[in-house]
Amino acid sequence: MRWLFLLLLVLNAFYYIWHQQEAPLRAKDVTPLSLYRGSQQDIRLLSESSDAVQKRDRAKASEVNACLYLGGFADQRQALMLEQRLISLDIKVKMQLLNTQEASGYWLRVAPESRRLADDLPFENLAKEFNELKHKIMLCEGVATLD
Repeated sequence: MRWLFLLLLVLNAFYYIWHQQEAPLRAKDVTPLSLYRGSQQDIRLLSESSDAVQKRDRAKASEVNACLYLGGFADQRQALMLEQRLISLDIKVKMQLLNTQEASGYWLRVAPESRRLADDLPFENLAKEFNELKHKIMLCEGVATLD
């Protein structure tokens, strides 16, 4: 039993010396994260950044004479269905057939007094129901229509 203990002790010593002779692993040099981020010093979620963009767009829209347009449908029936859905939500809209560089097709122009209700509208749910649904902020006046 004594010999077995001494053998294990010698093997452990040999094993320790063998591992010490291998080159120790060095830690990889890591560049600080502050150098990558530059001016942006905080972490923001994508949903927070899109909210900031939407707030900025709303502020721009209020500065200039801009209106919220919903739609972009090639088929008038889908635009009529969306119009009925928005009217049921007390959002006043007017259907227009637009042909501009920014937008073409059937669009619903949200009335200024209903703009606040439309801004709070969950577009994700409507987009599931209406496949081609888009929303844009464009000038109220000077939009070329085909009416």
